[in-house]
Order: sequence, then C-alpha cells, then structure tokens
Amino acid sequence: MSDLPRSLVTVGAGQAAVSAVRLLRRRGFDGPVTVLSDEPHAPYQRPPLSKEYLRGETDVAELTLLDDAWCAANAVDLRLGVRAERVAAGRVELVGGGVVTADAVLLTTGARARRLPGVDGDRVIHLRTLDDAARLRDLLPAAERIAVVGGGLIGSEIAATAREHGVAVTVLEAGLLPMIGRIGREMAEVYADLHRGHGVDLRCGQEIAAVEQTASGVLVHTAAGRVEADLVVVAVGAVPNDEIARASGLAVDPVRGGIAVDDACRTALPGVFAAGDVAARRVGDGFVRHEHVDNATTQGTAVAKAMVGRPVGAPEAPWFWSDQYGLGLQVVGAPRPGAEVVVRGNVAERDFTAFYLADGCVHAAFAMDRGGDVPAARQLISLGLPVPTAALADDDTDLFDLLDTISA
Repeated sequence: MSDLPRSLVTVGAGQAAVSAVRLLRRRGFDGPVTVLSDEPHAPYQRPPLSKEYLRGETDVAELTLLDDAWCAANAVDLRLGVRAERVAAGRVELVGGGVVTADAVLLTTGARARRLPGVDGDRVIHLRTLDDAARLRDLLPAAERIAVVGGGLIGSEIAATAREHGVAVTVLEAGLLPMIGRIGREMAEVYADLHRGHGVDLRCGQEIAAVEQTASGVLVHTAAGRVEADLVVVAVGAVPNDEIARASGLAVDPVRGGIAVDDACRTALPGVFAAGDVAARRVGDGFVRHEHVDNATTQGTAVAKAMVGRPVGAPEAPWFWSDQYGLGLQVVGAPRPGAEVVVRGNVAERDFTAFYLADGCVHAAFAMDRGGDVPAARQLISLGLPVPTAALADDDTDLFDLLDTISA
C-alpha cells in the first residue's frame, strides 16, 4: 500500500473535485489536500442555477459545496481565484508563477458555455456560472419577453422558470425537436407539447443568423424571420475546458474535446486524473463524455477509491434529471436510433416512464413524474437481459419483482 498517493491537489472545485475530497476524508485519507478554483466563490452546485436559484428559492449559501468551516475541520486548503496553466506528474504550475506539488493531481476543470459567433452584448446571457445566473436572476423580473436559443436541458429549464415568472418565452431550437438526441423523436414530441402547453412559443429548425441590440431590446434574426425580446439567453451546449491538458501533453478526444481517461479516471500521465465534465472516457475506438452532476459525483468517487486502493466498478448508465413546471423529469441511459419504446403509465396525464429497448433489452428510460421507476430502470439496463414488454408496460407489475423474475 506504500505506493498509494499521500497528497492531492485538484485543479477545479466543482462537483467531481468535491466528491473526491469528501470521500477521501471519510475513508481516512489524512494527507495534504489542496483545492484550486479559478472562481472567486466557494465551490457550489450548478444544477440549481437554472431552476431553484433562478426562481429565488435558494441562495448562495445553500448552493455551497465546501465552506470555510468544513475545510478548516478537515484540513483542506481551498484556494480561490487561482489559475493553473499546466500539470505534470506530482505538480501543478500556476499562471504567473508558482507550483503546487502533490502525489496525485485531479483535473476537474469542467466546461464553459458554447458561444455563437457574433452573438453577444449587454442583453445576451450565456448561463454557466454563479455570476451568469445572478445576472439573469437580476434582469428577469423586469423582462416581459425573452428569447432562449437552444431547447436542450438548460434552455428548457430557463424557459420553464421564466414562464413561472409570467415572462413570455420564445425558444429557438436548431433541431427537429427539443431534446431529440437525449430522448428520441417520440418522447421529444411529448416534451415539446409540455412546453407549448405552458405557453412557450417553441420554434424548431431555427438557425440563428444574427442578434441585433436595439434601444429597447434585442432582435434575433433567423432564416424564418425575427424575434423581438428584452433578453436573449444562449444555451447551445458546452465546450470542455481541456486547455491545461493540451498544454501538458495529455491525450484528448480529437473530435469533441475532453481529457482521455479510463474507468478509474486515470489519464496517460502517472498520478494525474481527470473527472467530471472535462473527462472523456474511452469506449471502444472512441470517447464518451457526460455533462451532468451524477457523472461528476461518480467519477470523483472513482478517483478517491483509486487513490486509497479500493476497487472501482464499471460505470453505470448515465443519469440526469430536471424539474420543470412542477414535474420531475429523469433520463437514464442513451436511446439508440430505432429503439422500441414501451410506455408504462399515462402520457396524457404526464405520469409515465418510457423504456427504450433493443433486441428485447432495456438500454434507456425517460421518466416523467415517475421517480420510483428509475432505480428499477437502472438495474434493468445494467442487467442487459431480455424483458417481456407486456409486463414492462403493465402498471400492476412490480418492476423489482420483474427484475427478480428475469435474473432468476
């Protein structure tokens, strides 16, 4: 056990870093731990920024993941406003000079909001950080109408929150339907109906040509016309912050970016790990990168286990969730093209789970206000065995009984 690392420095202070640090201390790791953050704020949760924080239901203190008291009690050196420029085995080199040394280095640099060329200005917001969310929260009460560019998860949450504030919302989605890549066409139509049913002017197949600021607001120009708004929120995905890895000679996904890691989040450089939004796990001949809090938590946990010599299990199916219009939405796995969709519950009443099957096996699920189905769905995916579709669709069938029957 003497070859295990006795100290850690994290570059980044998000969910993955915090998960690793907290688990290490719980497991009795008593070596030096340093957390470097390039933001001025204590480490905080990002998922509430587009929901509870934006609605004014929670404050910064409630978002905080690591506060001064916890760091002091657990001997964690939290350094805010510190930027790194490269890493090597056992060291982190800082912008402007200075070096932090440790046996293990964990890169959790996350991702930044993707920007559209020429789309910027005082009335344009890209939501990613606490400062972005605070700016939008301050501006939203005075807005009568906003345009949201992008109908993915973040854009949808912002649209739902704005509608709850009574703001008129137009969503401009480049794809055929919002979330179609995450939940497939059939369920994406249900998702679109949910937003339209709450008064969102959802316009699909809309590429942004230009954004023009006027004396009274903003004009968003598309090939189909223009949209007038008081504010424009751009939510068109994220770009992994892998510049430090590139400067350090670490392998990255050449197609979509992100630091190449194995199942234990190890990079090719000994003693250097990467986790969270910036980590691209090798799968076959390519890479998979997931941008959600469950993945960051799981990968941070994997790093901590690897550091203390505990086994790291195979990754589970990705899982993310959202709250919109008072409904809990959850997605497990990734639907494949041409998947068979089996629905359990009532779509019209927005109380259902859609299971996605290939060769009779469940590989993904989308639940609307059906949180109780999700643990069973995750186990069905992990099991990888054929499932009788009639029993799956029958609300009178207990899913855990079904699991026992299949696995017997």
